Amino acid sequence: MSQTAEQELALAEESAPTTRCRILATAERFFREIGYQKTTVADIAKTLRMSPANVYRFFDSKKAINEAVVERVTREVEALIATIAAAPGLSASERIAEIVRALHSDCLERCRQNPRIHEMVEAAMTESWEVCRHHVDRILAVLVRVVTEGAHTGEFASEDPVLAAQCVHVAIVRYCHPVLVSQYPNGPAPPIEAMIAFVLRALQARPASA
Repeated sequence: MSQTAEQELALAEESAPTTRCRILATAERFFREIGYQKTTVADIAKTLRMSPANVYRFFDSKKAINEAVVERVTREVEALIATIAAAPGLSASERIAEIVRALHSDCLERCRQNPRIHEMVEAAMTESWEVCRHHVDRILAVLVRVVTEGAHTGEFASEDPVLAAQCVHVAIVRYCHPVLVSQYPNGPAPPIEAMIAFVLRALQARPASA
C-alpha cells in the first residue's frame, strides 16, 4: 500500500462517522444539482479528495449511497409526523388530519422545488428499495399509534386499530406517493380535504341510537 493510501485509510478510520456523513452530504448535493443517475462515485470521491476505493469502504455500491440519501430525506417527514402524533391538545382526528396534510405537502413540495431529489425517491419507491419499505412501515406505525389512542378514548369506533390504520394508509396513498403525485397531478381524485373528512367519518364513533 502506498504512503498516500495508508494516510487516507488512517484518516478515514479515525473519523468514520464524519467521513460517512461527508459522503452522504456530498452525494445529496450532487443528486440535487445534476440528479442521482448522472452522479458517479468518482464525482463524489473527487469532491472529497479521496479515492473511489475509499468511498466503497463505507458504501459497497452506488445504490447503497442512494438508499442512504433517500433515508436522510424520508427521515425528515417521519420526524415531522411523529411530532404531530405526539402533539398535546389535539384530538386523534385532528392529528390524523394534520399527518395526512404533512405527508401530502412534503411530497408536493419536493416534487415542485427539488425535482431531482423527488426523482430519486420516486425511483426508490418504484424499485421497492428496502429503505423505502421501512419508510412506509414507519408511517404506518405512526398512524397505528394515533388510531389506537383514538379507539382507547372512544373517539374512534375501531375494534381493530391496526387494520383501521392500514385502511387510512391505503386511502391516502394517492396524495403522498411520489409517482402518483408527480406523474398524475390531475388524475381523478377528490380534494385532499374531502378525503380527510371521509376517512375521519369512517373512523369516528357513532352516537348511540335514541
